[in-house]
Amino acid sequence: MAGSVPGGGRPLILTEDPLLLDDLLRLCAAAGADPHVHHAVPEPGRTADTGGAAEPGGDAGSTGWESAPLVMVGDDAARRVRGAPRRAGVLLVGRDLDDPHVWQRAVEIGAEEVLRLPDAESRLVDRLADVVEGAGRPALAVGVIGGSGGAGASTLACALAVRAARAGERTILIDGDPLGGGMDVLLGGESAEGLRWPDFAASRGRVGAGALEESLPELHDLRVLSWDRGDRVVVPPAAIRSVVAAARRRGGVVVVDLPRRVDEAVVEVLAQLDLVLMVVPGELRSVAAAGRVAAGVRMVARDVRVVVRGRCAGGLDPESVAGLLGAPLAGEVPVEVGLPGRVAEGEPPGTQGRGALARFCDGFWQRALGSAQGVPA
Repeated sequence: MAGSVPGGGRPLILTEDPLLLDDLLRLCAAAGADPHVHHAVPEPGRTADTGGAAEPGGDAGSTGWESAPLVMVGDDAARRVRGAPRRAGVLLVGRDLDDPHVWQRAVEIGAEEVLRLPDAESRLVDRLADVVEGAGRPALAVGVIGGSGGAGASTLACALAVRAARAGERTILIDGDPLGGGMDVLLGGESAEGLRWPDFAASRGRVGAGALEESLPELHDLRVLSWDRGDRVVVPPAAIRSVVAAARRRGGVVVVDLPRRVDEAVVEVLAQLDLVLMVVPGELRSVAAAGRVAAGVRMVARDVRVVVRGRCAGGLDPESVAGLLGAPLAGEVPVEVGLPGRVAEGEPPGTQGRGALARFCDGFWQRALGSAQGVPA
C-alpha cells in the first residue's frame, strides 16, 4: 500500500525527454517550486540531481523517490521506475493525449494521477503549489447568514473571528456582503493598509495562500478581507472561488459573513464552507423570513444550523425555532447590553471575554474544532 507523502523537500522530476522536461520546469517555476531532476530512481541516501553521494552538509536522501513530497514521472521513464517502492504523490506525466497504454503504465508504477499536457497544466501547477505551501488540513470554514434583516449576522461573524484569533487559531474573516458596510469598519480598521475585494477582481486560477494572507489588513490578530469604499460591488464568481480556496489552504479558521441573497457568487462561497450558521431572532415573523433564506442556502451548503438571537416571543423557544426551520440548533445568543455603544467606540464584537457573545463563540469553537479533529463535540 502506498505510504503518505513526506512533508517538506523539493519535488522530483524523472524524465529524459527534453521537451517534457522544459514543460515541467516551466510549470514548476509558475508554482514557485524548485525541483530536482533525475533520469532514474535515486537510491536511498543519494541526492536526486547528481546521482552521487550527498555532499557534506547536504540534504542526503531528502530528494529521493521515497522522500520527495511529489514525484513527476515522464512517460519515457515509466518502465525504469516499475520496481520502485509504492508511495503516494506519484504523477505520470506526458503529452500524448491518445496513448492507449498510459493507464497500464500508471498502475505498474502506482501513480495516483495521470496528467496529459497541456490540458492538465493547471492541475499540475495546483499540485506543485501545494508542495510549496505545505498544504495540510484545510481551515474550518464557517459562514454566518442572517435569517432576516437586522438579525446580527455580521456581529456574530466578527465575534467568532475575534474569539478564534484570541484562542491562537490562524484566522481570516471574509466579508461576503458588498452592501453590508464593511467588516473592516466593524473591526475599527477601515483605514488599515492591505488589499480589499476589488483588488482580486481579476484573479484567475490559483491564488497563493501565503501571498493572500500577507496582503490582507491585520486587525486584532486576524486577517480580514473586506470591501473598500468604492463603487465596485461585484467580483467575478471565479475570482471569489479562487480567493476563498486560498484562504482555506493554510489551515486554521475562516469565517465568512454572508449576504441573505444566494446568487452565483454566494454559491461559490457556500460550496466551500463546512458549516453555515443562520442567525434568527426568536419571533415568528423572523422565522418565516428565515425559512425562505434557508431554502436557498440548503441547495448548496452541506450543513446549516440555527443560532437563535435574543429572547423568544409568542410561545416560541430556541428548539421550536430550529424545528420550524428544519435545522439543528447550534445555540442561543442573548442580547448583550451595551454592545452597540462599545462597537461605536471602536471595540469589535467579541472582545469582552465575559460577555454573552464571547461565551457563545468560545463554546462554539470548542465544539466545532474538537469535532473537526475527530473528538466528539
